[in-house]
This record gives sequence, C-alpha cells and structure tokens, in this order.
Amino acid sequence: MSSWTRWHGPAMARLWGFCWLVVGFWRGALACPMSCKCSASRIWCSEPSPGIMAFPRLEPNAADPENITEIYIANQKRLEIINEDDVEAYMGLKNLTIVDSGLKFVAHKAFLKNSNLQHINFTRNKLTSLSRKHFRHLDLSELILVGNPFTCSCDIMWIKTLQETKSSPETQDLYCLNESSKNIPLANLQIPNCGLPSANLAAPNLTVEEGKSVTLSCSVAGDPVPNLYWDVGNLVSKHMNETSHMQGSLRITNISSDDSGKQISCVAENLVGEDQDSVNLTVHFAPTITFLESPTSDHHWCIPFTVKGNPKPALQWFYNGAILNESKYICTKIHVTNHTEYHGCLQLDNPTHMNNGDYKLVAKNEYGKDEKQISAHFMGWPGIDDGANPNYPDVIYEDYGTAANDIGDTTNRSNEIPSTDIADKTGREHLSVYAVVVIASVVGFCLLVMLFLLKLARHSKFGMKGFVLFHKIPLEG
Repeated sequence: MSSWTRWHGPAMARLWGFCWLVVGFWRGALACPMSCKCSASRIWCSEPSPGIMAFPRLEPNAADPENITEIYIANQKRLEIINEDDVEAYMGLKNLTIVDSGLKFVAHKAFLKNSNLQHINFTRNKLTSLSRKHFRHLDLSELILVGNPFTCSCDIMWIKTLQETKSSPETQDLYCLNESSKNIPLANLQIPNCGLPSANLAAPNLTVEEGKSVTLSCSVAGDPVPNLYWDVGNLVSKHMNETSHMQGSLRITNISSDDSGKQISCVAENLVGEDQDSVNLTVHFAPTITFLESPTSDHHWCIPFTVKGNPKPALQWFYNGAILNESKYICTKIHVTNHTEYHGCLQLDNPTHMNNGDYKLVAKNEYGKDEKQISAHFMGWPGIDDGANPNYPDVIYEDYGTAANDIGDTTNRSNEIPSTDIADKTGREHLSVYAVVVIASVVGFCLLVMLFLLKLARHSKFGMKGFVLFHKIPLEG
C-alpha cells in the first residue's frame, strides 16, 4: 500500500513531467532540420557536416513558423539557392544571416511576404549578381554584402547608389570582378548607359470638384529604359491608366470627396533605382453634417457635431428658428480637424430651463449647404414636472452682433471666461426673489416688535392708575 502511494504521489507527477519534457525535446528535434537547432523564435544552422542543401524549413506540426524572428546559417557550402517559397512561412522574420556559405542565387520574390525584415547579412557567399527588386518593398536598416564575387555590370550599380545615398557614414568595402577578373572597388565603378531614371508629372497642382473627372500625364527617361507605373495608394475613385513606351496617363472619373488630400505618384524604375513625381489631389465639395447629437455635460454643456466640407464651411446656429448670435459664453468649438472633416461642439456654460429648445446647425460653402436640427433639454421649468414640455419662448438670446462662424476662427476662444446672459438673467430673478423674502421678514419682525411694545405700554398704564385710586380713598371714623 505504501509502495502504491509512493508511486502515485509527487514522485509520479515529477516522472510524468520528465517524460513530457523528453517527448517535447524529441518532437522539437524531429521538427528541426538536420544540422540545425531550433527554438520557438530562432533557427541556427552552423554544423558543416553533414550540413544543409536547402533553406531550412520546419516540419509540419512543429512550432508556428510565424514566431521565428531570427535565422542564422553559417558554413553551409552546399546551400546555393533561396527559392520564392523558402522564406514565405517566416512572416515574423526580422534578422536573416547567411555567412561563409555557398549562396549563389536569390529569387526575385523570395522576401515578398517578409515585410518585417530589418537586417540581412550575406557576407562571404558566392553571389555574382543581386537585384534591387528583392528588397525594394522592405524597410531595411542593414544589408551586408561584403566578400561576394560580384560581376561588374549595371545589375549591381544599385548597390553603389545605395551606398552613396546612405545617411550613415559607414560604408562597406565592396568589390566586383571585371572582364579581366580584376577586383574593382564598387565605389569607383563606372558603367556606360547605366544611371538612375527620372519621372515628370504634368499636373503639379490638382484641384477638382467632386464628381468631375481628370487626366494626369507622366513622362519618364533613363538608360536602361525604365518601366513606368502609377502609385495611387488607396484611391477610392474609379481610375484607369495607359502606358505607351515612356509616356503614361492616368484617368480618374467621378472623383470622390474621400480622395481629397491623397497622393498620386508616377514612378520610373530600372535596374539602378527609381524616381517618382507626386501630386496631392484636392477635391472641393459641398458641406455635409454627418453627426449631430443631443447635448452632453462635461466641464461645459456641449452639443457635439461633425461636419465635412472643402473649402472649409461657415457654421451658423439657430435657436427655435431664430439666429443664435454667438458670444464668449455660447460659442462653437472645433476640437479635431482631419483634413476636410471637423469635429466640435456648440458649448454652453451653465444653461438653464431658459435654454431648452430646438437647435439647428447650418454649414455652408460656395458649393452648397447642409443643415440638421436637434432638441435640447437642460433642466425642467420651476414648478413644473421635469418630464413636462412647456412652450419654449420665441426669443431668448439678445443680439450681440456676432456674425456666422467660419470653422477656422472658432478655435481661438478657449481661454475666455465662461458664463451666459441667460444665467445672468436667472441670477437677477433669483436675487429679486431673495430681496422680497428678506424685506417681508424684516417687516414682519418690526410688526411683532411694535405689538410687543404696545402691549407692554398698556399694562404699565393700568398699574399706575390703580395705584393713584388706592391712595385717594378716605378713611372713615
């Protein structure tokens, strides 16, 4: 019995844990390629024998390859090629090192899905050529290519250009072999008819009304002859392009207001590098009030709104059908501006029942206008149930001579002292009530004092009279 207990107690738990640990290591070893070691985030292959002949891949059911952030390969003389699908599974890869190996060829799309790559080290391999197309979509902070037998040609001129344009003063000591198998410093390499291209866009300023169409033209030049393409980002409007030799056009139709502020680029690209010319699209359109809500209370009462429009629209508020002339106490505040979209509120300080009513916002520019209305309830009327809905007065606000607000001018009042004329009126009314109560109290107190004095005087008079009569009675006998 004691033996059974001993084997089914803590000792048994430790044994099972050890077994699972062994199984885990065994499965990891099976999943990791021969001559390599693997962890949850790293693969390193540095044993030259037997070595690897292909880029290391984790076996199915192994650790998630997306969690691999570093791959280190060294002394692998039989590793010659990186194919298009060799690295795509390692989407989280940040550091790739292949040194002192036999790497000769890297497929153009090998790193197409590795957007997180930051450091690449291909030191002392067998690369004779390498295209910039491998890396143009990557935001690399380091690309080390020292010790490769590059062939002196236009295909590697992009490496020289990259070295010349780097912000870091540190440059690599790179060489290439000419036709005589002589080492030429890459910094001194001169290749005829091999230079950066140029792009020229014909529309430096592009302003168009919503719903209209526009055509952009672009010309490119360079040797080798560059390819021309358009970079339109996430353009919403329908567009199509045509390219003929070194000329291109882009036709944008039924232009949407959502595309205002977006950048359109014409790009020229060849073996050496690329050039682009860009233009910002400006779309003019009528205002739209996309959001208007009932008032909310924070530091001040706020009727929130969102307005879109370009050029920036002027805003005018109406209260119960009459123009609401703004002052420093009741005014429009713009809190966030996002190109052609404005988020703000009508700010009211200390509103009372006198401010209850219908508020309408009108936004207008040269292309049209929009309006929306909401009902606001700040507090109930005195003596009336808060759920009641009495008739609102027609005119509450006095004319302060303030014109309609342009959105650009409404953000300059944030330091003014908050209050309202309505609050002042209400305060004066409350003061009048208090004065009447105080006066009535004083009058009542005076009346009580007078009555007390009269009563006291009456008692004193009767007492004296009785005393005189008592002393005047004659005594008989």
